[in-house]
Amino acid sequence: MTQFQTRFTRIGFTTRPARGSGLMGSVMWLGGMIAAGIAVTIGALLAIFTAAAVAVIALVAGIVMFLTGFALRARRSARARTAAAGPDGVIEAEKVGDTWVAHGWERQGR
Repeated sequence: MTQFQTRFTRIGFTTRPARGSGLMGSVMWLGGMIAAGIAVTIGALLAIFTAAAVAVIALVAGIVMFLTGFALRARRSARARTAAAGPDGVIEAEKVGDTWVAHGWERQGR
């Protein structure tokens, strides 16, 4: 046999020395299972925390967009009122018979 064959013929499960057998192997296996269970639990808790944080961020963003819509609507209606009233804030009115008729104060797009 060559050196190449002897080096790689020892690779495998059958020639591996039996480490961790007996009581120490069982304790190490149990410790590994406990560590894996703790890691899975922590991962699940972090996933729940992340999902809750994303939900709160989405809720706050929705509220901000809702309030932004109200602010823009109020700004538009305030601008329309001042434009309809004229630069000095007075609307035109004329007397037709016994009543006064005002023009230019109606909202556009009705």
